[in-house]
Amino acid sequence: MRTRPLKVALLGCGVVGSEVARIMTTHAGDLAARIGAPVELAGVAVRRPDKVREGIDPALVTTDATALVKRGDLDIVVEVIGGIEPARTLITTALEHGASVVSANKALLAQDGAALHAAAEKHGRDLYYEAAVAGAIPLIRPLRESLAGDKVNRVLGIVNGTTNFILDKMDTTGAGYQEALDEATALGYAEADPTADVEGFDAAAKAAILAGIAFHTRVRLDDVHREGMTEVTAGDFASAREMGCTIKLLAICERAEDGASVTARVHPAMIPLSHPLASVRGAYNAVFVESDAAGQLMFYGPGAGGAPTASAVLGDLVAVGRNRLSGATGPGESAYAALPVSPMGEVVTRYHISLDVADKPGVLAQVATVFAEHGVSIDTVRQQGKDGEASLVVVTHRASDAALGGTVEALRKLDTVRGVASIMRVEGE
Repeated sequence: MRTRPLKVALLGCGVVGSEVARIMTTHAGDLAARIGAPVELAGVAVRRPDKVREGIDPALVTTDATALVKRGDLDIVVEVIGGIEPARTLITTALEHGASVVSANKALLAQDGAALHAAAEKHGRDLYYEAAVAGAIPLIRPLRESLAGDKVNRVLGIVNGTTNFILDKMDTTGAGYQEALDEATALGYAEADPTADVEGFDAAAKAAILAGIAFHTRVRLDDVHREGMTEVTAGDFASAREMGCTIKLLAICERAEDGASVTARVHPAMIPLSHPLASVRGAYNAVFVESDAAGQLMFYGPGAGGAPTASAVLGDLVAVGRNRLSGATGPGESAYAALPVSPMGEVVTRYHISLDVADKPGVLAQVATVFAEHGVSIDTVRQQGKDGEASLVVVTHRASDAALGGTVEALRKLDTVRGVASIMRVEGE
């Protein structure tokens, strides 16, 4: 074993960063044995230097993150501050000054991953980010390495624990959205401002990263179609149960059937109770991967929290440390396929549409005609009526999102349609 330690700087010392520092200290012997050299915490950049940080030498703490990453003697910089800036500048500066980087920054990687990979390649350093998607679940490394010889066709997953907790509560207890959100907030699963989670921004960033790796194509956050889950109701769950389904907020990355393009999207969807993702409860994450040779694979586990995320960070730290000792670098960006990202309108799936209609003869025929005119085939129809009002639930066969959108627009113009109460995609069949 080499006696000179690998010097590691930590950018951020919040929930995740403090866990990384703790594990580096308490498992120092194991980490050294696994890497082949001791690991030394050489500096910790924070915003509030006066805060007591148990187990961390105050002499290592600094508010000057730029000076820390410019030291020139660092082997690895661990970035867990999040956001776009100053994280982007700090990462590129660290690479320029000879350090490899381990990051958990999904937002930055989804927006500017190509530039960061280019900087790492230019300076002959590693950029690892297992912790950016699905917390402790080993997912990025299997996609980049274990399945590198296979052809991945689809990645379908629950990648946000907060939204899964909320939807699971709505499903199992009958709670409304706000009630379930309040419980998630009280338990610490939801932030005071839950927008990034419930509106799908967090999941969309992860979808961009997963699609890029799975399909060897650059996929940015702007390429991902995103819909939130704030409009999901108890009525939607009741309809899902009647179909033998439940509702999840899914990140879906797909290769087109002809292999010529890819799509990436995040939205609520009904999935059959028989699908493995339907049984994912609470704040857990799970990702379902479909490939040519390996077939169907599922990765499951805690997707957030200090300790689980730190576990992924430390896994990358060991891998990068080994590379430093051997003078090698691990897998970089693989974007050789350069497939176009198709718009949402070209996505093909099934749909569940709930309409409020007048309860009188001929309504069903009018509605069916609109579907037929837009090339959307109806699978099943269920109608309930009382006192001149009725609800009409239509489940379609597979159709493009553009065709469904045209259908719904035409339905809203019918005098007999009082409103479109709900539109839900049906996935996983």
